[in-house]
Amino acid sequence: MFVRNIVDTKTIRNVITIKPTDSITAAAELLAKHRIGAVVVSRDGSTVDGILSERDIVRSLGLTGIECMNKQVQDLMTATVVGCKLDETADSILERMTEGRFRHMPVIDDNRMVGVISIGDVVKARISEIQQENSALTGMIANTW
Repeated sequence: MFVRNIVDTKTIRNVITIKPTDSITAAAELLAKHRIGAVVVSRDGSTVDGILSERDIVRSLGLTGIECMNKQVQDLMTATVVGCKLDETADSILERMTEGRFRHMPVIDDNRMVGVISIGDVVKARISEIQQENSALTGMIANTW
């Protein structure tokens, strides 16, 4: 299965972004409103400047306390973001996410962000693919007896 297939099955097609100069409070509100675990940081809505996750906010809260909520998104975001392309396989993305210990990845096509996939999206796609393979093999075995 390819990233393209995963993006095509997502119910939320538009990428939710936040500006680097927005507050962490605004970011937390956005995450809660959309029930998402990370938000792409983008000045223009199509290029990736960084990514901010719930984990980033919680880590900062634990280290500096509630005053971190007044900081700007760019102060806490991960600036070096690993992205993927539509023609990459789910297996390669799952491996990269696991090795990098991150759960969200922007999908880039022609230098433009076209989606975001989570590790949950990739695992769900792999399970579906394995179930289809299992069903096909079961059918083949049943037809040979």
